[in-house]
Parts: sequence; C-alpha cells; structure tokens
Amino acid sequence: MKLTRIVIVVFAALLISGRMSAIAADKAAETDRLSEVLIAGEDWQVVADNIGFSDGASADGEGNMYFSDMHGKPPVIYKIAPDGTKTKVAEASMSGTRTGPDGKLYACGNGKLMSFDPATGQGTLIGDKFKTNDLILTHKGFLYLTETAKKQITLVNTKTGEAKAVDVGINDPNGIGVSPDQTHLFVSEYGGLNIWSMAIGEDGTLSDKKSFATMKAPKDKPTVARGDGMIGDAAGRWYVTTALGIQVFDADGQLMGILEKPQPGLNNIALAGPNLQYLYITCGTKVYRRKIQAKGVLGCQEPAKGK
Repeated sequence: MKLTRIVIVVFAALLISGRMSAIAADKAAETDRLSEVLIAGEDWQVVADNIGFSDGASADGEGNMYFSDMHGKPPVIYKIAPDGTKTKVAEASMSGTRTGPDGKLYACGNGKLMSFDPATGQGTLIGDKFKTNDLILTHKGFLYLTETAKKQITLVNTKTGEAKAVDVGINDPNGIGVSPDQTHLFVSEYGGLNIWSMAIGEDGTLSDKKSFATMKAPKDKPTVARGDGMIGDAAGRWYVTTALGIQVFDADGQLMGILEKPQPGLNNIALAGPNLQYLYITCGTKVYRRKIQAKGVLGCQEPAKGK
C-alpha cells in the first residue's frame, strides 16, 4: 500500500513538473519571439506628460504622431513631431484619430465624426449620431468606425456623412486596422478574446468574417481580454493594447509575446516617428514611445504589393 502511494505521488509530481515545464517553455518561446521586433537596450521614453487622459493615437506619412487629451481643459488634439516637439492641432475630445488619403486628420469621439486640417486646425463635422470609439481609413477613402455600444462596424461616406452597418455582432468591437495590402479589415474585441478578420469588397462591404487570433485575458476575467487600440506593421504583425499589456501577433495570428505596459491606463497605439519605426502608446497621463525593428504602414497610403 505504501509503495502504491509513493508511486502515485511520484507520478503526480512528474505530471505537475511536466506541465510547469511546458508553461515555462511557452512563456520563454513568446519572450524570445518578441526579440524579432524589439531592439536590445531600447526602452519606453516619455514624450508627453501631464495629460488629463490620452487616447486616439495615430500617425501620418511624415512620422508625426497624433493623440487626444480627452480630459484636458479644454480637450485638445496634439501632434508630436518625429523630433519630439508637441503642438496643438485643434480643440476637441476624440477617442480615435487617423490621417486620410486627402491629408486631413479624421477623428471620432462623443458621438461625432469630424475631419480637421492639420495645418490650421479647422474642423468639419461629418456626422454626430454615432456611438463612436475608433476608426480607420483606406487609400480608397473607405472610413470604418467601431461603434462599440452597438456591437457594430459602420462604413461612412466622408463626403456625404451617409453611414451603413457592414458588420454586427462582435463582442464590443474596439481597435481597428487594415492589412498592408488593404484587402482585409481587422478588429479587436474589448469584451471578448478574438481579433477578427474580414475581407474588404470593392464597394467597402465586408465578408468572410473569421477569428484571426485569440488574445490572452487576466485570470480573474478569463473571457475578457479588453482588446483596445491596435496597429499593424509592414510584415503583417499586429500590436494590440489589452488588460495584460501589448499583445503582439505574427501574420499567422500566433501570439509572439506580451510587452509590459509602463504604467496603468494603456489604451491606444501607433507606429510613428522617423521611418514609422517607433511604437507610441497612450497611457493615461502620459504618451510613451520606443524604437523597434518593425516599420509601420498607413491605411491612407498606397497598399503594399504582394503581401
């Protein structure tokens, strides 16, 4: 009897040890894969401080980074030049910003969708009856909104303000982006675990909806990853701000690892700066950046070939 118990205990210990080794190996593999995009010795640097609440990160073709201080008095959209200089673009509280193919800065927030002249700050209202969260524009001029409260992705005509639902049912759609060749739209779930992929039609409609990747979630809320802002790079990788940090996925949807957030409040992300090789994040009262090996791509620019 004693021998049997010893065998059982040893067997159980070996099982536990094997599981722990497998978990450790998985984590080590993920950490190793982050080295494909990170640069040794590079860390987060503060590029903007004393912000009420930062959100709406985006970039333009010159490497400028845009963000909104939504809780500023007054709320302001700022531009951070590649050299770190911060200037005011316009007074507005916006949760999403993106540069369009026409050079305008499109922004959404508090139910409104607007465009701004980055040089003068002059704003034009496109529509004001949306449940706005984030947005993306393609080179063809398609503008997609995530309307989180409606569980809807909305296609908006930027000239007329006409809007129509092109997808319904994602569990709190939030972050949004397009593939380097602009054939597919990607959307992160705030209330679930999925990053969704959908094919973009010639008229901007969406089809072939499928789960591209599965995000990790905190142990206390295992079904809610809180996928927020997201940005893609030229190699088809995706960087998503989540409750656990910045989850990085390769072009096949495999998790490469989770990059720790420098402080609480992580919500949005962009690739901007010189050569679009700096990862910027809006993080509560601050904006950070760090140089990485990858290069960003912009929806407003010509689609990549052969991706």
